[in-house]
Amino acid sequence: MIARTAAPDRSEPTPSQPRRASAWAGTAVTLLPGVLLCLGITAVAQGLQAGEEHLTGHPYVEALVLAILLGTALRTAWVPGALFKAGIAFSAKQVLEVAVTLLGAAVSLGSIVASGPALLAGIVGAVALTILASCALCRALGLPVRMALLIACGNAICGNSAIAAVAPVIGADSRDVAAAIAFTAVLGVLMVLGLPLFVPLAGFSEHQYGVLAGLTVYAVPQVLAATVPVGPLATQVGTLVKLVRVLMLGPVVLALSLLAPRLPAAGATGKAAPGRLGFFKLVPWFMLGFLALATLRSLGLIPDGWVAPLARIAGFLTIVSMAALGLGVDVRVLVQVGGRVTLAVTASLLVLLAIAVLLIRGLGIG
Repeated sequence: MIARTAAPDRSEPTPSQPRRASAWAGTAVTLLPGVLLCLGITAVAQGLQAGEEHLTGHPYVEALVLAILLGTALRTAWVPGALFKAGIAFSAKQVLEVAVTLLGAAVSLGSIVASGPALLAGIVGAVALTILASCALCRALGLPVRMALLIACGNAICGNSAIAAVAPVIGADSRDVAAAIAFTAVLGVLMVLGLPLFVPLAGFSEHQYGVLAGLTVYAVPQVLAATVPVGPLATQVGTLVKLVRVLMLGPVVLALSLLAPRLPAAGATGKAAPGRLGFFKLVPWFMLGFLALATLRSLGLIPDGWVAPLARIAGFLTIVSMAALGLGVDVRVLVQVGGRVTLAVTASLLVLLAIAVLLIRGLGIG
């Protein structure tokens, strides 16, 4: 009689399964201290923004900016040890990439197309022209090419969010990102406070002012803060124009991903060594995700009830990543480049204002 071999028990884990579980657990333990540190800074930043909204009614300095400032202040007083480094690096890169992906769920292509081809073409042209002019100004002032691209994209598209999205694509370091965001944030607040003066000075109608605010103010909450005092039409138009600018983030990042291999190596004057890059190096996965969610949203496959929660999650993750970037900044370096960066951001913003006014006059927007 031939003895039968017992069939293997499929319910028991294979030897590789415990190893994988152990590796995941080890990675989580390594990341946890740094991630918790970034979450703590995020909580403080959100608390400060809530207090600001309670006192003034508007978040003139958003939690995103407060997080990077708090992180930088903490880094100035205390250098995080090796225990925190992995979690901080994870928060600054992977968490940010997830946040950029989720932003696509808030973009509706249909409402943008409905605004008319002339205005859409004008906005696209204004963004492209602003990026080129700002890069030229920054380079003329002696700023490195990556810093010039960060400032140009921040001014032309959507401020801090654009800077944060462009940074990993072009290989900018945390110092450049923090400097660009810090100085752009200051001017962003000044824009919110000073832009309503254009209504009497330039004789703009409420519609014209909405286009101006949508083209020049950095963040959507700041567009609301700058347009609500003028009127509801200005708020509606400004928000729509702003959404078109936000949508430009995808094509711009895609173009920069193709340009990135040709940029000079960081800290060097020569070109980076050429090499073949895979598809996901040329086209970052998070931008594909951004465009996919924007398409799904436009086709009605993402329910309206999901949009606000996804936007809140994206905003929260962005704040966490900005806290991580702040923790990597040496404030002494910011002081060294402060004058040139301030001048570059200011000049770039003035160029954007001039282009916006010319667009409004040239298209005959009433």
